[in-house]
Amino acid sequence: MATRDLKSRVLDPIDRVSEIIFGLLMALSFTGSLSVATAHDEIRTVLAAALGCNIAWGLVDAVMYLVGTATERARASRRPKSARATLTLSDFRGALGVFLLVTIATFPVVLPFLLISEVWLAMRVSNGIALLTLFIAGYQLGRYAGFVPWRSGFVMAAIGALLVAAIIALGG
Repeated sequence: MATRDLKSRVLDPIDRVSEIIFGLLMALSFTGSLSVATAHDEIRTVLAAALGCNIAWGLVDAVMYLVGTATERARASRRPKSARATLTLSDFRGALGVFLLVTIATFPVVLPFLLISEVWLAMRVSNGIALLTLFIAGYQLGRYAGFVPWRSGFVMAAIGALLVAAIIALGG
């Protein structure tokens, strides 16, 4: 399967990595607010909200993927305005891929809170996992773009950290 060309892939590498980053940042905006939660029930509520938010956003992102695909296809075909652009099974697989990437990206960030009872330690482990995942995502994007991969990884981790800080500061 490694020999498949880019056009036969459901999502290109930029889309795949971007969806993972979006999911990570959303989950981090919730787990970042755990520093104010002290009771076990509050923590479970925040974690459930993080998972629910990523599932909801994954659904929205998947539907918008289909809308964008249909729009581009109709525009490219230059059909009369009354004609409809049809979506293929591959388009729906792409939408499912978007949904799964956003949703699954939540779990590595949330998992430490389920396994570690001390909130401060769970938060540090969660943040470390998120930064490592952002580094890997940046590394992959850098490799794909022809940049120095490790430098792209560090830049993505730094951008992610700054975005999460801004998200939390803005109330997210």
